[in-house]
Amino acid sequence: MTWRLALILLFANLSAAPFSVSQASPGNAAPPAKNGGDFSSGTLSTDKVPPGVILVKGAWYSASDSITPVPEGGTFNSGAFNNPYFHMTYSLPTDWVQKYQGPPPSDTGRYTLAQIVPGDNSRGSSRGIVLVTAQDMFFTPFPASNALELVNYSKNHLQADYKLEMQPTQTQIGGRSFVFYAYWSPIAEIHWYVASTEIRCHTVQFILSSQNTRLLENLLLDMNKIKLPAGIGPNAGTGGGNDPVCIKDYAIDANMTRRVEPVFSERHFNAVPVRIIVDKDGKVKHIHFLSAYPDQSKAVTDAVNQWRFKPYLQNGKPVEVETGIVFGRAALPARLSADRATE
Repeated sequence: MTWRLALILLFANLSAAPFSVSQASPGNAAPPAKNGGDFSSGTLSTDKVPPGVILVKGAWYSASDSITPVPEGGTFNSGAFNNPYFHMTYSLPTDWVQKYQGPPPSDTGRYTLAQIVPGDNSRGSSRGIVLVTAQDMFFTPFPASNALELVNYSKNHLQADYKLEMQPTQTQIGGRSFVFYAYWSPIAEIHWYVASTEIRCHTVQFILSSQNTRLLENLLLDMNKIKLPAGIGPNAGTGGGNDPVCIKDYAIDANMTRRVEPVFSERHFNAVPVRIIVDKDGKVKHIHFLSAYPDQSKAVTDAVNQWRFKPYLQNGKPVEVETGIVFGRAALPARLSADRATE
């Protein structure tokens, strides 16, 4: 860790004690299930589509309405990334740009929200990447229930070519609580600074990477301009203000008065992760499919719209609830590791 980064962290009133997770962490995790469809170990062909062949879109994301914000609905304009779902405004140097849109969310709830880089006419000579990601904690295959545990799992399972530069440490960024850690590749001479927090039961990460640590330190300082909602942090981020209360595994019989199972007309062998918002009266008001075929979306929508929940009370008053359900084949959890289990 450079002396300048140490000053930045000290300036931000960081706790010096690294965090640890008491539970046994799994070992090398099996790769996440591929997004949708009938899975294959084959590689994609680079050949052009033959004449007369019609391509049909596979599993994809969708929502029951276009008004309710969804995690993948962020935009980058005029040097700022805005995401209404996470109530996030993240300003970067005005000459940085987003050249590529991220892939669709995976069926394990992994999002690439934004990839921002210096523009071709950027004044600085140093190159870097700002990656904004989110992991839906309802669907993660990793042994973590919050952002802090996910960070500790990640740093404990860096590939052999990567070296830890700084242990996970709590800090304040933009007046909000984050956990920060850093690692690097001695071979590629690339450094990664990772700041994580939890918003609406998603681990949101800002991953800054470059060979130039001075650039990374400046980007880290600039993150103090970020605007985020209250009620977030590495240990929990269940929503606040007008957001629904996010509750894992809420769609169980004990909380419901009516449940209808979807009837699928075809077999696709894929997981169908769904987030729903339940209104104050116990009716489903919004359905967000992270990955589903059109016929799966219709079957789930037809069934879930008939569900009825008992009103959820907070401080004696009914509030909206956001929860997640997986239909079809769920992703396999990461396996336990003998080396971590003995720690």
